[in-house]
Amino acid sequence: MSETAATARAHGTNAAATTPPAGVEFARAGESRPTTGPMRSVLAAAAGAASDDLAARVERGRDWRTDYAPLMAELTSLSARDADTAWAIAEAGTAQARRGLVWESAAGAVPLDEIGDADWSVSAVATGQVLGTATPEPTLRVPYRGDVLEGEALVAQLDRWVTAGVVEPSFARAITRVVEHPEWLALPGRTIAMMGAGGELSPLEPFARWGADILAVDLPVEPVWDRIVRVAEQGAGRVRFPVSADGTPGMDLVGAPAAAAAWLDGHAGEGDSAGARMVFGMYAYADRGAHVRISMATDLIIERLLAAHPSTALAYLQTPTDAFVVPPEVVAAGHGAWDRRDVKRYLQAPLRVAGRGALFEPSYKSVHDDGTAVADILVPQQGPSYAMAKRLQRWRGISAERAGHTVSFNVAPASWTRSVTKNRVLAAAYKGAGRFGVEIFAADTTRVLMAALLAHDLHHDAGTRTHPERLFADQAAHGGLWRSAYEPKTVLGFAALLGMARL
Repeated sequence: MSETAATARAHGTNAAATTPPAGVEFARAGESRPTTGPMRSVLAAAAGAASDDLAARVERGRDWRTDYAPLMAELTSLSARDADTAWAIAEAGTAQARRGLVWESAAGAVPLDEIGDADWSVSAVATGQVLGTATPEPTLRVPYRGDVLEGEALVAQLDRWVTAGVVEPSFARAITRVVEHPEWLALPGRTIAMMGAGGELSPLEPFARWGADILAVDLPVEPVWDRIVRVAEQGAGRVRFPVSADGTPGMDLVGAPAAAAAWLDGHAGEGDSAGARMVFGMYAYADRGAHVRISMATDLIIERLLAAHPSTALAYLQTPTDAFVVPPEVVAAGHGAWDRRDVKRYLQAPLRVAGRGALFEPSYKSVHDDGTAVADILVPQQGPSYAMAKRLQRWRGISAERAGHTVSFNVAPASWTRSVTKNRVLAAAYKGAGRFGVEIFAADTTRVLMAALLAHDLHHDAGTRTHPERLFADQAAHGGLWRSAYEPKTVLGFAALLGMARL
């Protein structure tokens, strides 16, 4: 039996919210809502937890859109000092974001850190559901370059990716465990809530095929829900979703986080088996400052869910185009790749001289005392809002894992998504990346692999990490960016030139 979006209103399980919505916003300054000042303050506060000098340089920077990338990479390097420094940076940055953004309602605006319990007192909206009609897929099957890999063929491809430096060995080991334990794919005993369920890299489709119990949240946009309902009907699981009083499926997390929290809270602990635990998956994306707002809105929701339901696990996808502390073996691989260059070294030498340090530079020129280094792949074209939104998510992951919660926060490979293809420069760089040992994945390949990796993380104990930043370095599928011979930003421009001819 399938209850579609059109019939969900009639079969809702809760009363609709009557309290006027209150949303997360940047504070108003006159007729506008500036984003640069608040984001700069967040970065400065985070830096101040480790370096007064860096905090001062963040504050006095002249061109935020240019300055943010090296400053954020430097902050990442500071977080490598020790666990206490990494935790302090995360706490300071999150706290400033709470002070700098506001909760705006009909009663006015208050900083997020001054929200009272009364602001969260809203009724949950109704619930619709779709029951899939298919039989759950019994094995992990991964689409790849026109083929579908499973079993030994998939394990062999994992080995090839490791040999090529495209994924970390820990990634291959994790996916191999899922091949050996396909029963993990349906997430038994779990209900997975997906924020941005209709997103291109959302795991909705694979988990629906595997028979999981899903809570889908996305904006009330008809084409988005047409796709979600279609995927759910063709799947083998159960997909439930919020429905407004007029029968429209979907919910605006930024505009009504209290209503979203109430709806999710009402389904925590439910499932096909008594006591099913929730997984809160963050897959929502927005352009510019809206991405920061949605990251903070979901962070507020997460905080309340973890307090009420400590067994809730968190799940994120992390872009490889950020700055990361990478372990000594990755640094050594990059240095080895530089030493093994063939005739390219002679062809590139004149360009290196002409570029004055901006072209074909070796990776990891600066290494920490413990052998770690920063893989600085912050791409300016993505903009400071995107980088800040992802950093806020990272800080929540670090803090939650420190508090003992299960956190799956995996780096996904660069993929051919719509947000990439509409950016001509980035698309061109992706087209030319293969010339430098970087593999760009098809979205359907990434989607299935990362969903399988989440299933692994919920069933396999990661143990105690040697440093909080290992949350992102472990099991990374970076596409080859981390183990490259070159500092990625010194070849991306050349890759874009090569790629332009192929667009």
